[in-house]
Amino acid sequence: MTRVVALLVLLNVSVYLMVPPGTLLSYNMVLIPGQIASQPWTVITYQFLHAGFGHIFFNMLSLFFFGPALEMRLGSRRFLALYLLSGVMGALFSWAIPWTRDTHIVGASGAVYGVMLGFARFWPREQVYLWGIVGVEARILVGVMTLISLWSGFTPGRDNVAHFAHLGGFLGGWMYLKWMERYSPAAEWKRKVQAPAPRLSGGGGAADVERWRRINPANLHPVNREYLEEVLAKVAASGAGALSASEREFLDRFSAS
Repeated sequence: MTRVVALLVLLNVSVYLMVPPGTLLSYNMVLIPGQIASQPWTVITYQFLHAGFGHIFFNMLSLFFFGPALEMRLGSRRFLALYLLSGVMGALFSWAIPWTRDTHIVGASGAVYGVMLGFARFWPREQVYLWGIVGVEARILVGVMTLISLWSGFTPGRDNVAHFAHLGGFLGGWMYLKWMERYSPAAEWKRKVQAPAPRLSGGGGAADVERWRRINPANLHPVNREYLEEVLAKVAASGAGALSASEREFLDRFSAS
């Protein structure tokens, strides 16, 4: 559990326990897309309300599985920005659809869907086990969930789920990552990923390799643990000079902690 993921889980659970559905405070926090102009704060507050135990349980479970690896990859500040902006985009996307403007929407699903999109962006072939049994690649899972949300969203009356908030969450996550790559000061992140890694030479290279080998896999998220094994195997087979900039940055980050 990373810092921001833990904070978000704590906030969601606390609000769920302290703001029961049907109360005046809950009503003032609920998102009604058609009233965003008069209640703009609800594009944030609705993300921390939930309709029931199952609703918050599955949202927090998804955040727990997908969030830590993405937070460690992006950094806490950028991860939080992606999370909140995905939720905001879920609200705006719901506003853009005429037949959802008068609905009452609650839940972190839009924000969590943005996190899932970010996870699939960096680990597209990572196996996600549905019900702990069926393995599906992250990119395929996001694609299928997008199709389901599109189909269900354009078939009004099928259920009581805010499908366009989900789609907006996917869109918000994608837009934030594209903005981060192209326009933000974090464009350095993109250049580091794409730039060829400098070759190491002399004793410093050996010192770096020794430092990387001291990383304790037990302290890492399972996804990062698997990636660590792959990168260290690459070092053993081809030397540190074969590493890409992003691979060396990954090793440096975790060996410095």
